Formats: sequence, C-alpha cells, structure tokens
Amino acid sequence: MQKRQYFNQFDPTRVPSPCFVIDKAAVEDNLKILNRVGQESGAKVLAALKAFSCWSLGDLFNQYLWGSCASGVNEARLAREYYGGEVHTYSAAYKESDLQQILKISDHVLFNSVSQWGRFEALCRKAKDARPGLEFGLRINPEHSEGDVAIYDPCAPKSRMGIPRSEFPAVLPELITGLHFHTLCEHDFPPLARTVKAVEEKFAEYLPQLKWVNFGGGHHVSREDYQVDELIALIKDFSAKYDVQVYIEPGEATAIRSGVLVAEVLDTFTSTVPQAILDTSATCHMPDTLEMPYRADILGAGMPDEKPFTYRLGGMTCLAGDVIGDYSFDAPLQVGQRLMFDDMAHYTMVKTTTFNGINLPSIALWDSRTDSLEVVREFGYEEFKSRLS
Repeated sequence: MQKRQYFNQFDPTRVPSPCFVIDKAAVEDNLKILNRVGQESGAKVLAALKAFSCWSLGDLFNQYLWGSCASGVNEARLAREYYGGEVHTYSAAYKESDLQQILKISDHVLFNSVSQWGRFEALCRKAKDARPGLEFGLRINPEHSEGDVAIYDPCAPKSRMGIPRSEFPAVLPELITGLHFHTLCEHDFPPLARTVKAVEEKFAEYLPQLKWVNFGGGHHVSREDYQVDELIALIKDFSAKYDVQVYIEPGEATAIRSGVLVAEVLDTFTSTVPQAILDTSATCHMPDTLEMPYRADILGAGMPDEKPFTYRLGGMTCLAGDVIGDYSFDAPLQVGQRLMFDDMAHYTMVKTTTFNGINLPSIALWDSRTDSLEVVREFGYEEFKSRLS
C-alpha cells in the first residue's frame, strides 16, 4: 500500500539545519483517524506523550482526542498545561515527591507493582478524598509477547513491566477501579486481538469488577493498512461484555508520516567506501536507528547501489558507530546539500541529546495545505550548558 507523502514539495533550505519539520496537516489527518475510532467504538483515545510531545500542537490534539497519557510528573504537567482532556499517568515506579504532584494533576494514576500500590495506598486515599473523581489502576502483564525486538517487548521473560497473574492479588484492592496492559510496538490489529484474548483468559475473574480497562499503546491505528473497522468492533464487544470504559494510548499513531529531519552534508570523502558526514547524528538525534535498529528513509534516496552513487552516512560525533546507514543517490552528494529523513516526528524529538556538545535540532511547524512555515524553536549553547551544571 502506498504511504502517505506530505514533504515531496517541501524545500529543506527554508529552515535551519538540523531541524525537525512537522506538518500540521499530516498530524491532523492522523488525529482524525483516531477520533473516528473513539467516536464509533466508545473508547477514549489518549495521546502518549512519551512518543510525541510537540506541545505547540496541544490545542490541535485537544480538538480530536480525549486527553493524554504521561510517564511521570513532567509529562503529566505538560499534559495538564497544554493538551486538555483527561491526564493518565503511569510509571514503572514513583518517587513519593513526584507522586504527590501527580495526584494533584492526573485523572488516572496507574501502578506497576503491588508493592508500589501498598506503599502509596494511604497517600492515594487521601488524594481521592480531596478529588473524588481520581481513579487508580494496576498494570498487568498478560505474558503474551507479540514483539520481535526484546528491548521493546514488555512481556519478555523476567520483564519488570506489569503484574503477572501469578503475583496478582487474590482480591482486587478497594481503590483499584481499572487495569492497564501494554504489549504492542508498531503493531496492527491481529496482535491486539490475540493480546486481549490472553488478558481475558488470565484475568477473567477481575474484569467484571472494573470500571475501565486501558489497552495501552503501540497501536499503529493511523498507518495506511491498519484494520480500523476490526479495532472498533473489538472495543465495542469488549466494552459491552464487561461493562467497562476502554482507553487506548497511541503514541506513534498521532505522528506517523508527519515529520522530517532536515540535515546538511558537511563533508564527503572516501575511506574504504564513499562517506558523507552530516550535521545530524544517529546517536544524538535518531537513536532508534541504533537501538531497534531500523533504517530511516531519506526522501529521494535509494537502497545501496540502487542508484548510481552510494554513500555511508555518518553523524558528526566521536562515536565510531554513529552511522545512519548506506544510501544511494542519483548524483554525487555536495557539501551544503540538504537531505530529509522521513517519518522523524515520533520517538525522535523526545529522545534527542547533546552528546559531544552537538546542538539539538530546531523545530519548525509547516502546513502542507497553505505552505505556511514557522520556526518555533532553535537551540544552542545555553541548552547544552544548562543540562550539565
């Protein structure tokens, strides 16, 4: 299936380099799909800020989604200040000082272990007395793996994420009104359907006692070939069967196809193979290319030797492995030439570092419908300096 394309007509020389460029039209297209899922299924769809936290678009998210989910106090504050709707917070563990703040600004607070819940139950009870609408949940581990990459599989053996059935309390704690599971990563519908079946098999006795169930994230709902109708049907059936409110927390799906990373060629030379050094970096600006790993597409480039001129593209850090990959081009690369790495909104902006003192990429908002462009943030020495002392 043909991928949606938004940046083929964008001129990368219009922005500083490196720069993340986010197309508001593309983001809105994604949000419309997610809104349809919520409207037709009855689910409440939350944006996972851990994947994409461009808060300049918070008002746009608030038009289409029911809120956002956070991984700790800082994301929870961002959610409450800029995104509107409900704020759900989950962390593998909380510091008491952080949790005290989280309980004041979150609508749902989720706990990763029975021990953390036991430690903080009294604090949570006090918070609920002050805010009766506050809800609490436990993350479960259905011990059903769908991921191919262990580092991204919450159900891998000896996982620290969630409570397996064998360690779940025999009686649901009084203040616990919901369960949360998250097992997916860039998956379509069938893995979710299998996961839900595993949850039902292992936790069936608890489901009728709940007010809500959160299906977590990793749903590639806005991908072109995702089975949206099947997702809607499953949510409706599950909600009716157990009389619960279903939540889903897509992260990447809010930002698929919506951003590029503009980079500039700084040098070309031959060292065994033709090389090009860019003003960006795999380790600093697109770490998933090393961690997952995966190949980041470049608009107009091809696979090695597919086009006449093949280069190994590397970052400007001292890390020997700061290699983005091998790409081929129709013509030799020139110093000063701009390249655009595709699909660089999700899990890029949120993971950047200033290793080696390299600047963080600027951030620009573009609208492919009107061609309006605004550089909303540039970074320099002060951002590097302020992180260190």
